[in-house]
Amino acid sequence: MATQICPNCKKDSFTWSIDEDESLLTFWGCDCGYNALEDESKERICRNCNNKTESRMKDSQKEYW
Repeated sequence: MATQICPNCKKDSFTWSIDEDESLLTFWGCDCGYNALEDESKERICRNCNNKTESRMKDSQKEYW
């Protein structure tokens, strides 16, 4: 599985798993203890490419696109 840069610790150790019951929910977690939930049903158009490629990610304090 490919990893991503964690928005909390900035290390390349952010991984994901899919909720079996909710196919549009993706759980993200990092070795540093940071966790977030991505809701692919909430997408929006990217300001740079004008395609619907941004989805919402939310943790206990913030919401990200």
